[in-house]
Amino acid sequence: MKKLQNCLYINRDGAYLHKERETLLIEQRIDGKKQKLMQLPIHSIGHIFCFGNVMVSPQVMGFCGENATGLAFFNQYGRFQARVVGKQSGNVLLRRQQYRISDEQAVVLARNIVAAKVRSSRQVLQRHTRNHQSTPEMECAIQRHRQIVEALSAQQDLEKIRGLEGEAASHYFSVFGSLITNTDKAFSFENRNRRPPKDPVNAMLSFLYAVLGNEISSALQGVGLDPQAGFLHAERPGRDSLAQDLLEEFRALIVDRLVLTLINRNQVGSKDFEVDALGGVTIKEDARKAVLQAYQLKKQEEIIHPFLNEKVAIGLLPHVQSMLLARYIRGDLDNYPPYYSR
Repeated sequence: MKKLQNCLYINRDGAYLHKERETLLIEQRIDGKKQKLMQLPIHSIGHIFCFGNVMVSPQVMGFCGENATGLAFFNQYGRFQARVVGKQSGNVLLRRQQYRISDEQAVVLARNIVAAKVRSSRQVLQRHTRNHQSTPEMECAIQRHRQIVEALSAQQDLEKIRGLEGEAASHYFSVFGSLITNTDKAFSFENRNRRPPKDPVNAMLSFLYAVLGNEISSALQGVGLDPQAGFLHAERPGRDSLAQDLLEEFRALIVDRLVLTLINRNQVGSKDFEVDALGGVTIKEDARKAVLQAYQLKKQEEIIHPFLNEKVAIGLLPHVQSMLLARYIRGDLDNYPPYYSR
């Protein structure tokens, strides 16, 4: 399982990734001369993420597919663009059953996933109130999250479940700015926005959501599931709806808490962001590297999984939940146990 946590993030514009025997070689032309930046064996890497203007040889794409190493491309905002996928693993019977459940039992899974998301979001707010002075708005949001979890337990309509999820997210982000204790005005947060993000906080959230979502897609494929056939998110061409479903379980636990930590501890500053001609905010190259390093450290933290009752590294949670979902679809579990922090 160690390989699953080892990710290579190529963040430097103009970098070129190619293959040399059984290794990956990263080079860049500097002052007209080709310079080697890094060389490492393919078997030690689980995922490769390329951001911005990074070139990859066709041989590397095939090499990654053969070795089950994920290879994904993102633009400068961190928005997912494409992924190289190798041979489909798993069996067709599992995927057929997944499609049946997606059509016939989507409500049950969507309800459980949304409830887990709302609980984790509420836990982030409660964590803040324990360490800092609360506000009426914060207490109202926490209370409404509790009410939404209760309302979800008896909900049988998928659209209403989606509506409750949207309401919970609206309450959560209405007070998210209060969780930021950094006094730098650059990190003031008014609402969630994207495509492109309009402020540094949203830029970091979107960037890490995209990275984590792609890792979840790879984890789902690793257990033989189709990442595009979801239960909560509507299916549409090009979207990994099932990966977006499972992402809901981890937004607050992994991404939101990490972004708050980086900002509140002054590990990122206003100088680490730039605004383009369209008003979109991007993370500068050096800061992006620091954010990814912090993300990798976050993934190495261990928690007690509430269902397995075992220590699990946070970076392996997408693989654990994908495995549990596959077991549920096969009929080995009576219910799918979504992950939520306690």
